[in-house]
Amino acid sequence: APAADAPAAAAPAAGDAAGGATGAGVVPVAARVPLGWPAGLPDGGRHGFTAAHREELEAALPAMAARLADALGAEPGRVLVLGNEELMYAPLRLARALEESGTAREVRFSTTTRSPVLAVDDPGYAIRTRLVFPAHDAPADGPGDRYAYNVAGAGFDTVVAVVDSAGDTPELHAGLLARLAPHTGRVVLAVVPSYTPDDRQEPTVTQPPLPEPLRGPAFSSYAPEDVGWLLQDLSDVRLEAPTEEREEAIQAGGAHYAESLPVEYQPSPQYQELYRGALEASAARIARAVGTVTETVLAERSPSPVLVSLARAGTPVGVLMRRWARARHGLDLPHYAVSIVRGRGIDANALRWLAAHHDPADVVFVDGWTGKGAITRELREALAAHQREEGGPGFDPEIVVLADPGSCVETYGTREDFLIPSACLNSTVSGLVSRTVLRSDLVGPHDFHGAKFYRELAGADVSTAFVDTVAARFDEVADAVAAEVKELLAADRTPTWVGWAAVERISEEYGIHDVNLVKPGVGETTRVLLRRVPWKILAQRGAGSDLDHVRLLAEQRGVPVEEVDDLPYTCVGLIHPRFTRGATGADGKAVASQ
Repeated sequence: APAADAPAAAAPAAGDAAGGATGAGVVPVAARVPLGWPAGLPDGGRHGFTAAHREELEAALPAMAARLADALGAEPGRVLVLGNEELMYAPLRLARALEESGTAREVRFSTTTRSPVLAVDDPGYAIRTRLVFPAHDAPADGPGDRYAYNVAGAGFDTVVAVVDSAGDTPELHAGLLARLAPHTGRVVLAVVPSYTPDDRQEPTVTQPPLPEPLRGPAFSSYAPEDVGWLLQDLSDVRLEAPTEEREEAIQAGGAHYAESLPVEYQPSPQYQELYRGALEASAARIARAVGTVTETVLAERSPSPVLVSLARAGTPVGVLMRRWARARHGLDLPHYAVSIVRGRGIDANALRWLAAHHDPADVVFVDGWTGKGAITRELREALAAHQREEGGPGFDPEIVVLADPGSCVETYGTREDFLIPSACLNSTVSGLVSRTVLRSDLVGPHDFHGAKFYRELAGADVSTAFVDTVAARFDEVADAVAAEVKELLAADRTPTWVGWAAVERISEEYGIHDVNLVKPGVGETTRVLLRRVPWKILAQRGAGSDLDHVRLLAEQRGVPVEEVDDLPYTCVGLIHPRFTRGATGADGKAVASQ
């Protein structure tokens, strides 16, 4: 069989092979072979391998193979060259060179691994045996078991173990080499120098330092201690596009929603009056939800959490949670706002900044509410990808929200779908900051995602007034919060994802066939009416004042409101399906068009 075959062939031998000596208890000493590996030559592509490196290796291989052949003697029998985890290329080339020298009657190649695989002693099974031994190269992630498959019982007369000098330790001899000895006639050790870049190589490219967070009043109308924005300021860039133009481009696949901004909605006097009435009516209910989610976080996640809001709907909630922790516990919690974009993940540079300044274990991601849970899933997937790429301590992917009507998270202030006044407005209740922007010509690989600060809307800003109004009700809801948190901590809060199921059902029943065009809950429905091209609104039959602002916006935009039964949300907004500016009616014609 050729040297490149891996793993090595196995003869019948059962299960995990025990290590150590057998019989008289003497472990043969591994014979060490000086290879004469060229100084400064990398052992493979894991360190970078150029054409010049390849030429240098090709020239050196015959001499190294000859040294191995001399050490093996005239009749080495069946030979296995055994690499060590990522050290694969060098031992594979040595095995091929040894085979081509004609010294051994048969040469095979395989490597050890960190991956546990079940060994079954059956002729039809690929992994017949395994040797288990401890790591011997002081791995960064700590000690652990390592494995060599199809070596025990395979009838090898000689095993050539190839390691780098960092792995040439006493643990190697007491572990791997001792495990190999009972299963072969002879063990030979060949050591490749651990590669260290020298002065001839190009310097390592390091990532430029990230800027400090933006803070008010230079960016946003919040006080500087309320929130730090891990964003770049794009206030001077024209990003707004008409709603219909954006919708057509998004649905046609020609643009992503995060590449432009909707024109900021300017509420009419009647709508502003509705907002003020809604705030007054719901301030205590919001304060209770703020207290509940904050106390749950302090009890279960961290006594000193770092609040990281998902801009922009999460930012007022993060500010309120920070206010509660200070008012009730005297805590001065750090609070930041970061960008997350559906389909493109969370701002990786913001995560790097957070990891450099705080313990990731203390970071708690905050949002305003859940709809169908798309951002909940997006965050989990984005953090998993970031962990795979960056390594190190990971962030907790479990988001916390003020309201969880979709039953998508475990930590929430309430699961009721009620009017959160901050959902009624856009930037004027969120520090005068736009939704976030991610566009390749504006956001480079080392930049934070972008956003705009609408300074010109300062006269209509109610951001601080909203927070102050809710915070003024903290004392009156404190007892109710304490009782509710006690119940929640003992309750089963496992998400049921009932909202996602409802969205899928509605998408099919109404012929939309795209869950992204179904926006459940009061908050998401309001966004549809303010930023997208709505088709119709589904309202829970008998829903009361929580929908007054929705009904007004729907009337202003000529959108029908349909009352329905068996709706797990107070309302659901349907974006006009397959929208084009030639099919803007509310009669559903666009649904049937292809």
